[in-house]
Amino acid sequence: MEIASNVHFIPGITANPYLIVDADGVTLIDAGLPGSDRKILRALADLGYAPLDLKRILITHADFDHVGGLAALKAATGARVYASAIEAQAMAERHASRPLITKKPLLRAFFWLTGHLVKPHKVRADELLSDGQVLPILGGLRVLVTVGHTPGHVSFFSPSTGILFVGDSLVSEQTGLRGSTGANTWDQAKADASVRLQAALAPKLVCPGHGPVVQEAAGKFPKL
Repeated sequence: MEIASNVHFIPGITANPYLIVDADGVTLIDAGLPGSDRKILRALADLGYAPLDLKRILITHADFDHVGGLAALKAATGARVYASAIEAQAMAERHASRPLITKKPLLRAFFWLTGHLVKPHKVRADELLSDGQVLPILGGLRVLVTVGHTPGHVSFFSPSTGILFVGDSLVSEQTGLRGSTGANTWDQAKADASVRLQAALAPKLVCPGHGPVVQEAAGKFPKL
């Protein structure tokens, strides 16, 4: 589903993946749950591209629903994997980049199950991302450190198009955008600071990891 020129959202996958088409090939942002690689490769084929046309996979953070399909995609395409140093270490060691702690029994059981039964395969990042780095994607895609949800979370902003890919630093709901909160948030104060940082960019289009894409997004950030 094309959401902007050369930018495509892949529906039907937990933790929204996005494909960006450039002259030198295709870039994927996040890789979904284990098994999502098949849908992502099918979406790539529907756009007329072969697996080897996927050149880069950008990871916002190492939660299993964002990196579950990563190992299979890397094996199938040879794409280079980009992540922050903290999230890259978590991927290499096959765990989340922060503990998931809650006093709620049902949520604690869910965290235990997902942490032990749905572990993604180990993947080593090919390149480590740093704050302010500009990637040769979508007219210059800037890396933003947006920690809070996890300690190494990053987002990606294209100033020339006004498109902001936010991973789980923001969630899109019927009532609008909200920042990361709750038991899966590593540091609430830093998560809130990341929301303020992103709001100051006044993006036109926000592409979250969960929920629908938000058009005319500049005025739809939460008030903190």
